[in-house]
Amino acid sequence: MSFHTIEQAPARLNRSELAVPGSQPNMFEKAAASDVDVIFLDLEDAVAPDEKEQARKNIIKALNEVDWGKKTMSIRINGLDTHYMYRDVVDIVEQAGERLDLIMVPKVGTAADVYAVDMLVTQIEDAKGYKKRIGFEHIIETALGMQNVHEIASASKRNESLHFGVADYAASTRARTTIIGGVNKDYSVLTDPADDGSRAVHWGDMWHYALARMVVACRANGLRPIDGPFGDFQDKEGYIAAANRAAVLGCEGKWAIHPSQIALANEVMSPSEEDITKAKRILEAMAEAEKAGKGAVSLDGRLIDYASIRQAEVLVEKAKHIADH
Repeated sequence: MSFHTIEQAPARLNRSELAVPGSQPNMFEKAAASDVDVIFLDLEDAVAPDEKEQARKNIIKALNEVDWGKKTMSIRINGLDTHYMYRDVVDIVEQAGERLDLIMVPKVGTAADVYAVDMLVTQIEDAKGYKKRIGFEHIIETALGMQNVHEIASASKRNESLHFGVADYAASTRARTTIIGGVNKDYSVLTDPADDGSRAVHWGDMWHYALARMVVACRANGLRPIDGPFGDFQDKEGYIAAANRAAVLGCEGKWAIHPSQIALANEVMSPSEEDITKAKRILEAMAEAEKAGKGAVSLDGRLIDYASIRQAEVLVEKAKHIADH
């Protein structure tokens, strides 16, 4: 291991994260009663300009009055390039900061963007005498943000997670697509002709590079990588496939833009009973190997060693966290 120690962000269950428009207070109680891990009350894309002030008031009232249980609560503020952003932060943190766990910053482009929000939140917390520090979750959804993703990830001690904002990222990079988070038939490989002249088409994941790069930035800085939205909430199979791809790359969670996606995210982003059992067997086998003075041992015909322990410990710890939650 490197001599450099990675400081891990506070441990939070983040398998599913539900977007709830701040302009739709009729949705708040239903969201509070759901099985979602994290809720972000939205002031940005889901709220029309002439509704932003009222949405802010709705969120302040809801944070103070709705019983959110043990759910992690976040707000998505407006972008730093708008005149709404400072009032989002000042009004909500001052008036409802004690129930707020996270602030989601959209379209983060540089480390300086993070610094600006950090400075503002720190001043409010100090002035109000808050004991709990509010964390940050940042959406990487522009070419500028992806270029600077490593600097953004390390820009503040408040940072907890990065999220892949696929729709705005597609617009920023001028990708040839209008879907949100799905695949594209044109992003494919055509095989050489077979003996009978037939050719097979293998679809690919056009977001693989961007998501993988964000995951690396997260893990190198102790943050949680979270996959963003999947627009077609009627396509259950498509959502599960996208969530599985993100999980395989190392993501801990995925957005839910509709309540029907919550259970899907929770299931995909939770280790299966089979995985947990196998992880526990690995830990038991390695414990026996240590007693015998061995650094590696065979289990079910496969080599396991100290790297296997680290992988198994992650799964077992995740299962324990879910059970405690």
